[in-house]
Parts: sequence; structure tokens; C-alpha cells
Amino acid sequence: MSPSISPARRSLAHRAAIIAVVLVPLAFAGLFVGALAQSPTAVDRIPAAIVNSDKLVYSTAADGTKSPIFAGRQLVTELTGGSKGFDWTITNSADAEQQLKDGRVDAILTVPKNFSSSIMSLSSSSPERANLAIRTDDAHSYLTGAVAQSVGDGLVSAFGVAITEQYISGISAGIGTLGSSLHSAAKGASSLASGATGLSGGLGTLSGGVSSAASGASSLAGGVTQYTGGVDSLSAGLGKLNAGAANLAPLSNGISGVAGSVAALSAQLAAATAAPVPDQTAIDRISQQLAAASAELSALSGQNASLATGIQSGVKQSASGATQLSAGSASLRSGASSLSTGLGELSAGAASASTGAAQLATGVSQLAGGLQSGANQVPATSPSATARTAKIAADPVGLTVTRDNKISSLGQVIATFFVPLGLWVGALAVFLVLRPLSRRALSSSAGNGRLVLSALARAGAVTVAQAVLLVALLHVALHVSWGLLPATLGFALALALAFTAFHYLLTIAFGRAGLVISLLLLAIQVTSTGGLYPVQMLAAPFQLISPFLPLTYGVAGMQGIIAGGNAGSVVAAALTLLAFGLASVLVSLLVIRRTRRAQALGLATAHTLGSLGGQVPHVA
Repeated sequence: MSPSISPARRSLAHRAAIIAVVLVPLAFAGLFVGALAQSPTAVDRIPAAIVNSDKLVYSTAADGTKSPIFAGRQLVTELTGGSKGFDWTITNSADAEQQLKDGRVDAILTVPKNFSSSIMSLSSSSPERANLAIRTDDAHSYLTGAVAQSVGDGLVSAFGVAITEQYISGISAGIGTLGSSLHSAAKGASSLASGATGLSGGLGTLSGGVSSAASGASSLAGGVTQYTGGVDSLSAGLGKLNAGAANLAPLSNGISGVAGSVAALSAQLAAATAAPVPDQTAIDRISQQLAAASAELSALSGQNASLATGIQSGVKQSASGATQLSAGSASLRSGASSLSTGLGELSAGAASASTGAAQLATGVSQLAGGLQSGANQVPATSPSATARTAKIAADPVGLTVTRDNKISSLGQVIATFFVPLGLWVGALAVFLVLRPLSRRALSSSAGNGRLVLSALARAGAVTVAQAVLLVALLHVALHVSWGLLPATLGFALALALAFTAFHYLLTIAFGRAGLVISLLLLAIQVTSTGGLYPVQMLAAPFQLISPFLPLTYGVAGMQGIIAGGNAGSVVAAALTLLAFGLASVLVSLLVIRRTRRAQALGLATAHTLGSLGGQVPHVA
């Protein structure tokens, strides 16, 4: 008799199958919950590249000192040193491009070469917004673009707030510097006032000195007038004395001549008188001559008196002139002294005025420097420039998100996931209807390969029809370009055949329980495949098994075709799926051979044969 399964074991297997079916919905929900449980922090695990092209610039302070500004490096340091969205890796432009193309990173953040200079321009009269650029690729993950937009917005918001804070801090520092400059200007104004006061005092002293000098000069002029009058009088007296003195010589000669004549006549008169016989005639003649000499002498005496009067008058006039000269000399000395004093005061006033003028010049210089320094802190801007500066200061960092191979339609995005999913479910449905292997075929002499290929051909015809319909839906309803038809159809056929072969294996290996296993595998794949979202957002166990799931390659390949991604990745996914299908066929051959061998040895159970679609043989 052929071995049979006890009712207890059959009941236990039935109950296990019922429990498994009951757990299928819970598996779907539970796997989703488990896979996405860490999604709030999962963004930090998404790989992204940073390309820092920023150039170093220098900031010049008011005192002339220069400070290096490298905002790009600061941004990169903050991103790579903390939790700032994405798992950032620093690289160059060429490597980043290749990594994004290959799917090794999901985004590229590029810091432009003018990033620092744009930030520095915020304090200039021509501010520019500093722009960051993020690139993603829909051929690898559609939602990465949205995630990148969100991460980028948060990034530029946080960094923009920091820049705005620094800008406002710079304004406050500028106001402080302006206050210091105005303080210097005020100090210069104080020095200016002090210098003006000194100049005023010096000019007052100078005025007093000028007044004293004028008074001294007036006194000096009076003394000079008196002096010149005395000199004139003295000159006139001396002229008279000179004229009188000129007459003294003839007068003296006349007197000497008369005296000589008188002496001679006196001697003659004495001789005539002493003669024994006086010569009356001679005496008379001599007497007449003496009388003439006396008259001449009288005339000379008159001349002498007139000359004496003239000399006396000249002496008197000279004395008067000398007196006036003496009086003028005192006035002259007094005027000269006053003039000297006035000139001294004038010199002192001039020196004080010079000092005041120097202080005034210093004060003016300090005032000008302070005002200029203050003016430098307040750049002159037009209303439009002020409005532009305010706008950029409020939002100093811009963000540009570029999506390579962008999928324009949400329906196309969903199709990249649901076409492989539909073909999986379609293959499962086929084996709910078709028998994988009949008892007659199992008992026949046909080779194992022929049996497997025959069953796969029947089931494959249905799944191929499913693939054709799904591809038609892609191009007609979702407006996928008809130019992609060879790729979409070829890839869909590869999916259909691979999934058919795998479900054939599940059915012949586990019977109807294999279909339950397919549902459980579907739940695992739906949560672990990614496609719509980066697989890095999943929990670690799901990330680990994702590369080994056929649906992962189905979604990646279909997404690459529709998005226009790397053809090499699509070909690799198709080859992986074909290898998966071929492996399923080979394992199916092994299962068929084992089943036929067990049947030949009489070890095949009713459950085994029933699962293959045949009837339990009745062996006597």
C-alpha cells in the first residue's frame, strides 16, 4: 500500500495554511510599518555628493586688515560634521556625475565658485544672492527630487538665517564704528573749537599790540615833528650865526686897521706936541685924522652891535631849536618805546594766532577724517538698491534643484512600480487557474525538460499577454513615448517570463502553499524595493535584502527606461531577471526529477500529487 498522511498531520498542515493566509494582510501592513519605522531620520542615510567649487575671498576691515572668507568650506564642514539631511560625501564634479549616473548617490550638491563672493556682496552696493544647486536623477529614485527640495530648502533657510544674522551683526558693528568715527569727529570739532578760541585770543592780543603800536607810532610821529621843528630852528640859528661869523673877519680887520691908524696918529700927535715948536698944522691934520678914525671906529662899533644882536638872535634861535629838539627827543624815545612794546605784543599775538591756527587745522583734519570714516561706513545707495539689499538680506541663499531624466507624469512614476508588481501578481494568478503539471504528464515518459517547458509555455502565453496589455496601457493612457516601446515591451516580457518561471517553481515545490509564499514575498518586496523612494530610507534589514529581490530589478529597469536613464543599468537589470528566471527553471527541473523519482519509488504523497494538479494514485 502506498504511504498516506495521517488525518492529524493533514489537519495540522491545513490549519498552518489557514494561519498563513490570515497573516498575509498583516504581513503587508507589518512589513511596511517595520520598513518605514525610521523614516523621520532615514533621510540622513540617503547618499549624496558635495562638490565645493567655491573660491576663497578676503574681507578688508576699516583698519586695512584682511580676513579670509571661505563660506563654501564652512557649509561643507557643517553638512559633513552633523545631521544635515543626506549622507554627504565630498568629491569632485566628474566623480559626482558618474556616481549619480550609476546610482551610487541620489543627489549632488554643488557650491558655486562665487558662493563666498556673493555672500560678501551683501555688504556692498551691488548685492548678489548666493545660489546652491542640487541635482537628482529620477531614473534611480523619483522621490529623491522632492526630498532634495525639502532638504535643500531647510539647508538654505538655516544657512541663510546665519548669514542674515552675520549681516545684521555687521550692521551693528558698522553702527558702532560709525559712532566711533563720529566720536572722533566730535573730538576733532572740540579741537576745532579750542583752536578757534586760541586763534581768537591770539587775534585779540594781536589787535592790542597793533593798537599799542599805532599809539607808539603816533607819539613817534609827534616827536619826530617836534624834532624836525627844532632841527629847522637850530638850522636857521646856526645859519644866522654862520652869517654873523662871516662878517666878523672884515669887522675884525677894520677894527685892527683903525686901531693901527689911531696908534700911528697918536704917535705922530705926541711927536708933534713934544716938538719945541708944536706944528699946529700937523696937529690939526692929525686931529682930523683921529676924528675920522673915531668916526670909523664908531661905525665899526655899530656894526659890532648889529653883529652881536644877530649872533645873539641866532644863539637864541639855536637854543630854542635845541630845546624843541630835546623835547622831541623825549617824545621820540617814548614813541619808539611804545612802538617797540606794540611790536612785541604784535609778535606775541601773531604767535598765539599761529598756535590757534595750528590747533584749528588739526581740529579740521580730525573732523574731516572722522566724518569721512563715518561716511565710509554708510555706503550711498539708491532706493532701488536699498530695496534689493533688503530683499537679498532676507533670503541671501538661493536653491536650484535640477532633476536629470525627469519623469513628468505621476502616473508614469507609479507605473514604474506597478508594472513589475502587476506582472508578479499576474503570474501568481495564472497558477491559481492553470495546473503546473498533470498526473498523466508526470507519469509519462516525457523528459523533465519537456514537461517544464510545456507548462511554462502555457503559463507564459498568458503572462506575455498580460505584459503586452500593461505596456499598451503605459503608452496609451500614461503617454509614455512610443519611441520607448521596444525597451518597455522587451523588458516587460523579460519580467513576465522570469516571474512565470519563479511561480512555477513555487507551485511545484510547495503546491498551493507556494502561492501563499508568493504573497508573503510580494509583501517583502513591495516594502524593500524602493524605486519610488530611496532604499536608504528603509530599516537596515530591508536595505540588506533589497539587492536580492527580483522586484527590485524590475522596478529599477522599468524606471530607467521611462526616465531615460543609463541604458547599462537597464540591461543589467534585464539580465539579472533572466538569470533569476533561468535559475527558477533549473531548480524546477530538479524538483520535477525528485518528484518523479519519488513517484517511481512509491514515496510520492497524495498531498504532493494533489499539489501538482493530479489525482492521488490508487495503488493496490
